[in-house]
This record gives sequence, structure tokens and C-alpha cells, in this order.
Amino acid sequence: MSDPSQPLSYTFEVPPHPQVYVVTQRKKRPYWLHLLLLLLTMATTLVVGAQLYDNFLHSLPAFTLGSEMMPLFHPQWIWQQPARLLGGIPFSVALMAILLAHEMGHFYFCEKYNVNATLPFFIPAPTLIGTMGAFIRIKSPIRSRRELFDIGVAGPIAGFLVAVPLLFLGLALSKPLGPTFGRESLDIGFPAVFHLAHWLLTPGTARAVPLTRLALHPIAVAAWVGMFATALNLLPGGQLDGGHLIYAVAPRAHKWVTRVSVVVLALLSTLWIGWLVWAVILGVTGWRHPAVPVWPDLGQERRRLSFVPVVLLALTFVPAPILGQGWF
Repeated sequence: MSDPSQPLSYTFEVPPHPQVYVVTQRKKRPYWLHLLLLLLTMATTLVVGAQLYDNFLHSLPAFTLGSEMMPLFHPQWIWQQPARLLGGIPFSVALMAILLAHEMGHFYFCEKYNVNATLPFFIPAPTLIGTMGAFIRIKSPIRSRRELFDIGVAGPIAGFLVAVPLLFLGLALSKPLGPTFGRESLDIGFPAVFHLAHWLLTPGTARAVPLTRLALHPIAVAAWVGMFATALNLLPGGQLDGGHLIYAVAPRAHKWVTRVSVVVLALLSTLWIGWLVWAVILGVTGWRHPAVPVWPDLGQERRRLSFVPVVLLALTFVPAPILGQGWF
């Protein structure tokens, strides 16, 4: 069965041998491929979003499942009544905005530092969220740890800044769950930023409906996906954004931090089996990080800013994203 979190990654790859710099003319970007993948991903997220909206209208949990092989991806259901596709617009627009903001954060600083990078590649897929994420590829060396830090941190910050207002809007539009007898659904865990937003929206309200008893509006679901993706990318190690940031701040610590992260994720798989997949991903992407010149130094300003991704990880990480899917 499809899982809304496997794999959802916006990581960028640093070329393995950045020591030799060769000035070459950039090849023309294949805009048609980026546009095609963008349109296909919009289509798949619209289909899923339509089902999410139908679940919301009936006051059901967002990830209410049927007996189908692809529980929320029902092109035939849309074909029977094409107007249903309109209900998928809020989820699709919100999720695509978060993905695009994340990738363009990386891309902007690549352009600023004259680092050759592709435009975002979106991945359409019939998963529970209609996509497997997006990524950019960096095709030329990153010439300093300052560049590596700025490129690495820009994506999570940009995606988070777009996801936060969508989170508040989505929660404000959500409503209490109705009867769900005989309905199978995936129960999701909520990160700290969700609890904080919910508390701010219902200050001092004794009768506030708990997050677990809300029928989430599709915009809130998109924000949940965006926050979860931010946490995944900020995992400290390997070739994830968090791994690049660790290397930029403390290169010698990267290998050991990656090893610790793999062990921690393996232990967390007792709460959610998906963490075992990400432990493997961190291991496969390497204990070693491609070398980036030490000088110029990162600088005090960027070292002070290094607390920002730590705070973002704390706000968006949840030990059990999908409840009841651990080893025990």
C-alpha cells in the first residue's frame, strides 16, 4: 500500500569531486521536461486532492482508505464526474506551492553563486499524496562551505515559510470528525508546529477539538506533508539537506553524526517502520561527504544562523508520523 512518506525528498546532490574547476558553457535547460513533470504532478495531486476533499466533506479522517490498491488515487471516480476534480485544487495548489518554494530556495542560491543546477524535477506518482516529491540536481562544484550552507538551508526555510500560513488556514477550515464506524484509515502523528498552531487558534478554549479528532481540510493535509518533508530533509547526515549543513558547520563531524542518525532512526522504527527505510537511505547516501574547500571559513554570522535548521527540525519532526505502524 502506498505510504504518504516514501520517498519524499528534496535533497540536492553535491558532485563527488569538486576540487577541479572547469569553466564550461551551460547547456540549455530542457524546459519541456520540467514543465511536463510539473503538469503531471499537478494532475496526480488534483486526483488525490479530490478524494481528500470528499473525505473532508463527509467529516472523515483525511487518509480514510478503501479496498482499492491505490486508496486515494481514483482516476475512474473522477472520470465518472469530472467536476469532482475541482475539489482537488486546494490540496494540489498548497502542496505544489510548498514543494516549489523548497526547491526554488535551493535554486536561487545556486544561481546567486553561479553554481550550475537544474530546475526542479517533480515526481508524479499514485501515492497517498499524489507525488514522490521533487528535487534539483547540482552539476558543478560548490566552491566553499559558505555556499554549501546557504544553498542547503535555503530550501527548508523557504518551504517552511510557505507551509506555516497554509497550516493556520488549513486548521481554521478543519472541522470535528463525524462517525467513522467500519472505516479504515491511517492515523497520523502531528509535529510540534501543528500543536502550536492549534493552540494559537484556540487560546484558552476548554472545548477545543483535539487535533486527533479533526477532519483535516486538504490544505491542512498539504501543510502536514510539507512539515514532514522539511523534517526528512533536515535529518542530520548523508546527502540530505541536514547532512550538507552538518558538513558546512563541522566537516569532521559529518561521518559520526550520520552514524548516530542511522542508529537513532533504526531505534525509532519501533514506532514507525518507515524510519528504517530512511536509516538505509542515510547509510546508502554515504558516511562521507564530497569534499568542499575549507576556506573561506563559514563565518560567525552563518554559525549563529545554524540554530535555525535545528529549530525547524524540532518543530517539524514527529517520532511516529503514521500511528500503529511500528515493530511492536
